[in-house]
Amino acid sequence: MNPQIKFDLAEYLPYLINRVGMAMIVRFSEDALSGHNVTISMWRVLAVLAHAGPQRQIDISDLSSIDASTLSRVITRLTRMGYVTRKRSSKSNREVIVELTPKAQRLVESSLSVARDLERAAEAGMTATEAAMLKDLLRRMHGNLSNAASQAAVSRLLDFKAGSKRSTRRGPASKR
Repeated sequence: MNPQIKFDLAEYLPYLINRVGMAMIVRFSEDALSGHNVTISMWRVLAVLAHAGPQRQIDISDLSSIDASTLSRVITRLTRMGYVTRKRSSKSNREVIVELTPKAQRLVESSLSVARDLERAAEAGMTATEAAMLKDLLRRMHGNLSNAASQAAVSRLLDFKAGSKRSTRRGPASKR
């Protein structure tokens, strides 16, 4: 007979955070991004640029928590889709500045009401002080755990179409 392991997943903080995050990603993707062929990672880039204006890729990486190699692929896709443009910096030929197109500006504007409604739904039953404290605690926890390797892993995990029926699996683990 196996002894019962004393570990309640429903009380495990990473599980709880992941559960909330995935529920929000799926709902936001379905309600705001479906039909635009935009992933949640792509939307994060667009939201950063809409808020901060044209940015260098390294700055977008910092502001969006998407690692540089994943971000490069995301920006290439956004460029092909007509959501962003790339241009050389006037300060340095080595720097590339990424900027929103009017098409992307419209997508971000139309999706913000969905984002705000989703945030209000998630915060239902909380006071404004509790919601602010939760955000502060989550930022602090992220700072405690953040490093380049974990940022890269999260970026790869989030660079998918939430709710997509298409599998990203390449076959049995033995063939990878």
